[in-house]
This record gives sequence, C-alpha cells and structure tokens, in this order.
Amino acid sequence: AFANGVEIVVACPGRLLDHMQAGDVRLDRIEVCVLDEADHMADQGFLPMVKRILDATPANGQRLLFSATLAGGVDTLISRYLTNPVSHAAGVEAPVLLEHRVIVVQEPERVEEIAKMAREGRVVVFTRTKHRAKQLAKKLDAIGVGAVELHGNLSQNARERNLAAFSDGTATALVATDIAARGIHVDDVPLVVHADPPVEHKAYTHRSGRTARAGAAGQVVTIATPDQVGEVRDLLRKAGVTATWEGIPATSAARQGAPRATSSGAPRSGSSGAPRSASSGPRRTGRPTPHGARPQRNT
Repeated sequence: AFANGVEIVVACPGRLLDHMQAGDVRLDRIEVCVLDEADHMADQGFLPMVKRILDATPANGQRLLFSATLAGGVDTLISRYLTNPVSHAAGVEAPVLLEHRVIVVQEPERVEEIAKMAREGRVVVFTRTKHRAKQLAKKLDAIGVGAVELHGNLSQNARERNLAAFSDGTATALVATDIAARGIHVDDVPLVVHADPPVEHKAYTHRSGRTARAGAAGQVVTIATPDQVGEVRDLLRKAGVTATWEGIPATSAARQGAPRATSSGAPRSGSSGAPRSASSGPRRTGRPTPHGARPQRNT
C-alpha cells in the first residue's frame, strides 16, 4: 500500500517506526499529524518513539494532540512540537449517578462474587493480565455465566466476534484487560467490576468510564482480598473517589483505614468515611491489660 501512495496512515508508534527504518514510508511531506491518547502514550513509555516520529514531520505542518491530561510528559510535547497552540477542552463532569463500591472477599470467593453480579445483568470485568482475563472468562462460563474475553492476544476477528456476542446479549460478561478501557463503547453497561484492582488510579478512572455514559446510571465494584485493602484505599484516594465498603472481614478493612460498612454496604451513621488518623487508634474494650502482660487480639 505504501508503494502505491496513501493519503492517510493510522499506526501505532512502534510499527510506524519499523516502516520508517525499512524505508517503506517517509513523513517529510506530511501536512497534518494527529496524536491521539497522548497521556496513555506517556504512561506506556512511548514518548521517545513519538518524538522520533514527530521529528520526521515538517515543522510547519499542522499538529493536533488529544489527551485526557497534560501531565506525564505531554506538556513537553506541546512546548516542543506545537507552535502557538490553541486549546479546546470538553466540559466533562463526573456522572452523578455513578456509585462506587468495594467488596472484600477471600480469594476463593472472588469468582463466585463476580458470577453473582453477572447473573443479574451485563457487566464489564477488568483484570490485570491477559492470562487472568482468559482464565476468569473460562471459569465464569463453566459455572453457567456467558462470558467472553477481550485482550491483546486475540486476533481482530476474535475481538470483533466477542464484542458482538457481548453487545447482542449472547454473553453477559465481558472479561477484559485495559485494552477495553479506552476507545471501546458498548451501550447500556450498568456495571463495571475490577476483578483485580488496577495498579494506578488513571486506569481505575478509564475502566470505570465504561459505565454511566451519556447520563445513564452505573455502578463500579472493586473486588479486594483483605491484604489488598490498603492498596485499594490508596487507589481510591488518588482517583478522588468515595466508595462504600462491604463484605468480609469488616474488621480487617477497618484496621487498614477503610470505612466500615453496614450489612447493606452503606457507611455507618456518623462516620465521614475518612480513614482513621494514626493518633486515634482502634477503640479498646474490656478490662485494662495488666502491666507486663501481652494483650490478646480479637480476630
């Protein structure tokens, strides 16, 4: 196709550089260069590649940059490659009907907890790895929940087939890695489940954005084991999210600084939901411990 000449090229940075190095394509006559998902490029470490590509385009050409934020090196691209840039910002407000929940479970209960929610309606489930997505989809399917996977190891035909199955209701659960967190829209998804809490808060935000779209209501549920409570608490704080906590063991969650939840999942009356300060400590009950004796801890 390059040999015959093309008007538009849509490419990933690495693949485009391969063609440039092989002499298949030259960018010295490019008139318009568009960089999409610039913040995601920065997060994934692609900025050096992006800079090499932009350096190969004419300095007097038009350059457009789309990004959710201007952090993480995106501002460097703006100052280096854009001349007298004009900014356009979309006024996007957080959906008022988006509810965030954290369910604390033991590891063996994680799959059944997800299956319970998937039986009630369509759900997009996120995992950290492609292997986890594949295995979780198989486990859900084995216990009667129609599930399909979506990750980078699938061919384009398989991705389209699985997305179609989820869209038409053949499958009620779409188990995906972060490949589905950006740029893929499926109508009427009432629930997003983080089967594995994401590593950083930006991923949490993008994953959660698959629900509560266009003014619709939605829920975001994070499944966490007791030893992940501190990690999830920090994740939500960085994302600026207030969530209700439920599940077991509530006492472990409280020790980690998460707000206690009633049996219905709502925070207890009078609690602001904020983590305890280190100076407040847990409430002590019962008799004072004699001097020199070791206190017993309730478990």
